[in-house]
Amino acid sequence: MLYKKTVISSLILSALSFSSLAAESVLIKDVKIFDGTTNGLTSNMDVLVEGNTIKSIGENLDQQGVTSVIQGEGKTLTPGFIDAHVHLSLQLGFGEMMVADEYRFAIGQVEESEAMLMRGFTTARDMGGNTFSLKKAIDSDMVNGPRIYPSGGVLTQTGGHADYRMPNSLSKLHTNDPDPFVRGGHTEIVDGQSQVLTGAREQLRKGASQVKILVGGGAASPTDPLDVTQFLPEEVDVAVRAADNWNTYVAAHVYNNHGIRMALDNGVKSIEHANFISEENLDLLIEKDAWLSVQTLVYINTPAGVNESQKAKFAQAFDGLDNTFSLIKKKGYKKIAFGTDVIADHSLMARQNEEFTNRTKWFSNYEILRQATSGNAALLEMSGPRNPYEGKLGVVKEGALADLILVDGNPLEDLSVLTNPTDNFDMIMKNGTIYKNTTQD
Repeated sequence: MLYKKTVISSLILSALSFSSLAAESVLIKDVKIFDGTTNGLTSNMDVLVEGNTIKSIGENLDQQGVTSVIQGEGKTLTPGFIDAHVHLSLQLGFGEMMVADEYRFAIGQVEESEAMLMRGFTTARDMGGNTFSLKKAIDSDMVNGPRIYPSGGVLTQTGGHADYRMPNSLSKLHTNDPDPFVRGGHTEIVDGQSQVLTGAREQLRKGASQVKILVGGGAASPTDPLDVTQFLPEEVDVAVRAADNWNTYVAAHVYNNHGIRMALDNGVKSIEHANFISEENLDLLIEKDAWLSVQTLVYINTPAGVNESQKAKFAQAFDGLDNTFSLIKKKGYKKIAFGTDVIADHSLMARQNEEFTNRTKWFSNYEILRQATSGNAALLEMSGPRNPYEGKLGVVKEGALADLILVDGNPLEDLSVLTNPTDNFDMIMKNGTIYKNTTQD
């Protein structure tokens, strides 16, 4: 595949990015297809892509009038992967983020979005951070990266998981001097129903596809233990009602059971993390038909630059993983999202694809692949009218959006082939556009 360099310029960044060359129609010949839903591969198939859509799938499709032909040579074609919990804007180190201006954040976003796409992730649900302009840049082909379902600034209470003010910062009762995360639009520190309502509405005004609220302590934050419950029930309720008025949903960061219960009782539809969830609360989540968005990468590998207190909290969260995943497996619940949740560590984010193999302790290869494709696509559809993209994601089926990865290997037999995208992903296509093609090298 040939690439051309284009200079990207905007009010907030100036950087170089590779712009792909799109063909009017692409015929991918002789592939084994994992369609995103079926436990097995369909062999000796051709896939015709017209524009941004899969036009037809079958044996020996006609090549007449096709702009480009890719020889699959019996390799595996999968849907583009979806990460349901990323932070594209927060991949600078902890120390650097405290002093970085918006230009540095923007450059970091561009670097990370390009890298994530080249790891085969064609769509990402961004669960906290100001990615609104990045999304627009990607959608307009100014920058290469995955589709973004943005949450915008996460809602946190004073002293909550996203309150990163220094210990010597003046109380909010005496000053209105926001920290760098608030100034950059990555967080909103809100207290009381009125402020929570305004904070949720502000993110929806900016284009959030869902609202993110933090209802429990966090591992990466400096002041809040993991057992702490954050916000009051009426505050969670007003965020949910604001999102409901916009025909979308609220996702809640929380580890502990009291916070999980409060979130579910007040209408939250996606619980993020839940490392300490009890069987009783998992039953409640299932009863309420909510999603459980769980991750392994960030707990198995503590991000760089954290202090001893933060390391202890990451270790505590890691200790809860096995119980959470074992309960999920016991219940056989399907609404389990695939995500990574790395912040402040670009080198760890580069290992994003290890999330596939990390999960094999609890799930089959098929279950993991389904989570990262059609499963996560179903989660994204909860945004309803706030879904920023038309078309079907997460499947290789006629009429679906043409997000396709050609894998040298069979991930249903060996998921480790997905952990080396540089060598094992021969083609990466998003929205009908080819971003990588080594089949003719």
